[in-house]
Formats: sequence, structure tokens, C-alpha cells
Amino acid sequence: MIRKENYTLPGAKGRPMLIDVTYDDALKNAQLVIFAHGFKGFKDWGTHHLVANYFAQNGFRYLKFNFSHNGTTPDNPLDFVDLTAFSDNTFSIELEDLDTIIDFACSGSGMAVANGVFLIGHSMGGGISIIKSAEDSRIKKLVTMASISGFRNLWPKQSEIQWRLQGIIYMHNSRTNQQMPIKSTLLDDLDSHPLRLDIPLMAAAVKQPWLLTHGDADTTVPVAHAQDLHEAQPNAEFIIFPGADHTFGGSHPYAGDTLPASLKEFCDKTIAFLRA
Repeated sequence: MIRKENYTLPGAKGRPMLIDVTYDDALKNAQLVIFAHGFKGFKDWGTHHLVANYFAQNGFRYLKFNFSHNGTTPDNPLDFVDLTAFSDNTFSIELEDLDTIIDFACSGSGMAVANGVFLIGHSMGGGISIIKSAEDSRIKKLVTMASISGFRNLWPKQSEIQWRLQGIIYMHNSRTNQQMPIKSTLLDDLDSHPLRLDIPLMAAAVKQPWLLTHGDADTTVPVAHAQDLHEAQPNAEFIIFPGADHTFGGSHPYAGDTLPASLKEFCDKTIAFLRA
């Protein structure tokens, strides 16, 4: 039977991270997949639960979580109600959060078998996952989905001057119509860790098997990002999905109970890669 267990862990600066693990209770030693969501994302967005169920039905345990500063809270996991936390987020904070999740999975929770975990990262979470994979041998295979190839690609370069002067910038969320604040400490983080937060540089250092995927209809993160990553790490298995957008057909809210065609194809390719 497919089951889901929920957990809460303290993340960076003590802010809570909600976690859920979906699994088939008949498979005691199923390998664990960790999913890292992207910018303005959260673990219960759109089609994520369908993906978790599909992986569980195909013999994996699937862990998804909210980064500590993604703007949601345990009481409001589907809404960006904590814009203070969102404004304080940095890439180093997300790396710290992901490390905490892997620690949780690999030490005493009984979720990860001895040979480590698999990691899937979407969009900005893909960039975080690339860096973490280069640093952490507990990650045995990496899958990126519509990953960015550089954090500074998330905003216009010319906006940084005013951003630094004002100490804050607001990014429009077209889905919720919110103005999402981000402090200039995010830029400070990039400036303070130029090598660690250089995604192509870290991509070149990834030694694990890596499935690098992107849709050619992605207007949020153009497919050129994937081509840049593959150039940095030519050993990665590279698949471009024809007609797939940034979320491979997913949306929020998502009313259907079956995976969109592009997303199912992504899941099937990923499952085959993780089993190989």
C-alpha cells in the first residue's frame, strides 16, 4: 500500500521545514529519492504529489520538502505568507537546508539504505542540487529538471545597482499577484562565495551519474541553460524533451489525477536512469 509520512525539521536559522515521504510499505529497502523545489516553489505545488506517488508505485521512496525560507509556513504550506523569511533567503541557506535533509535521510531515520540517496532538483533547486552533488558523496545519482545554469540568470543584471542601493528588490509572482521581496543579502552571498556558487564550475566537479533534462518549450529557463551545463559536464546524460515547458505540463492548482504526458515521460526516463 502506498503511504505518506510527514515530518518537520528545523532548517536554517531555526525556521521549520515541512517534509513528506511517499512509499510502498511492502518495500522495506526501497531507495530514497529527494526532490528539491525551485524558486517560488513548494513541496505541495501542482503535480508534485502525483510524481511522488508514481515513484512510490515504481519502487522508490520519495521525499519532498519545503526549503526553510521559501515563504510558506507549517500552518500555511500552500501560500507565501512569510515574506520576511522569503526576503532573507540565500543560496547558502538552501544548501544548508539540503544538507540537513540529507543528514535526516541518512542518519537514524531508517529511510536511506547504506549506499546513499538520489537527488532530483527543479529549476533553481537544480542549481542547488548540482552544487550539493559536487560536495556530497552521499548523493549517488543526480537528476536535474529545467535547471538554471547560473543564479544571476534569475534577474536582469542591470537591476543589481538599484537593488544594492535600496537593499531590497521585489519580484512579481504572476500566479499569486504578490510582490516577493528579496534583500540584497542574496547578492552579498553570491559575492562572498564566488566559487561555491558558480554552478558551471561545480557542474564540472560532479562525479556521480547525472541525468540532465530540459524542455525545448521552456520560456522560464531557456534550454540554453541545459546546453551550458552539458558543456560544463559532458559526461552527463542529456535529454531534451520536445514540447515540454518549465514544469513539463504541470500547473498549480492541478485538477487532474494523472500525470501530464511530458511529466510522465520525464518520470519514466528518470526511473530508468535511477534503476540502471
